[in-house]
Amino acid sequence: MSEPLLSARALTKTYTMGKRALEVLRGVNLDVARGEFLALRGASGAGKSTLLHLIGGLDTPNAGEIHFAGQNLAAFSESELTFFRNHRVGFVFQSYHLLPELNALENVCLPARMARTSVGQAGARGRDLLARVGLQERMEHRPSELSGGEQQRVAIARALINEPELLLADEPTGNLDSHTGGEIIELLKKLRAEKQTTLVIATHDAKVAAHAERVVELADGRIA
Repeated sequence: MSEPLLSARALTKTYTMGKRALEVLRGVNLDVARGEFLALRGASGAGKSTLLHLIGGLDTPNAGEIHFAGQNLAAFSESELTFFRNHRVGFVFQSYHLLPELNALENVCLPARMARTSVGQAGARGRDLLARVGLQERMEHRPSELSGGEQQRVAIARALINEPELLLADEPTGNLDSHTGGEIIELLKKLRAEKQTTLVIATHDAKVAAHAERVVELADGRIA
């Protein structure tokens, strides 16, 4: 078998809240193959978001190791970790996290500009992605002028602009009605298939998880 794109071993994560220690992950092991579509399913508080944050380099575990394409994330310098988050991983969040003062195209282009892509090249990529997610007529609109589904499409385009190897989506349909949520999942599947991007979705919804090639259940901080 080929080496997995992502390999996590014995991950633990505990947060301190005052005098109380909240153990969120308790020895999680996970392999994700290159090009795979994986769903992390579990109830609220199961540790799904925390696990996504760890494997995407947004947070660090208390113990355990995460390897991406054979490289240990713990060995990355801060600049290497910044590069990793910006170039190799794309994030889609439940609450979109769009900047309200920027229009759709500007929001999509932001990661490319942070990667020092030229204005012209970033704009061309952004316009192409917004057209592919069905928002070619909404590029100049700000988030407050877009529906929830449209904002999530902008967030997906933003996540893909630097052509990441790994796309992480944290409850991407959580704020949407069932019809719009279904459209978002189909869009993610389509865009992932075009580039054979590795896709990991965290969800509590069994219907969303059923779209994945493989489902991993998280319960009480452990793989069930």
